[in-house]
Amino acid sequence: MSAARTVTVHTTDRGAVTIPEPSWCVDSHDHRPEALCDTSHRGPEHLAVFYGYEVARAELAQYPHAEESDRGIGGFVELGTLARTLTPSELDELAALLVDYAGTLRHLARQLSVLRTQEAGR
Repeated sequence: MSAARTVTVHTTDRGAVTIPEPSWCVDSHDHRPEALCDTSHRGPEHLAVFYGYEVARAELAQYPHAEESDRGIGGFVELGTLARTLTPSELDELAALLVDYAGTLRHLARQLSVLRTQEAGR
């Protein structure tokens, strides 16, 4: 059995602090110092890219020393103006919404195809 991972972060309010490091965290923690309450763990980014444009980003996130929010692990999502950490049920709700919206986009694509065909026949 391997020992638990730890990482030392340099904070503006507590100096160097060694904290537990979750196995899923890929953050190097070598960015500029921040307050301990702002220290976070981040999982790998999952990007949705369309023709070179980043449409959405999602990753696991945790702020284990947060003072005014949940300290648990959440799913951080950036999608348009949405940028927040979601619970498992909220992630499922968002996924269902996106599946439904994909159906809307497919319907519009078919409608557009018909309209372009009609337009080309004129």
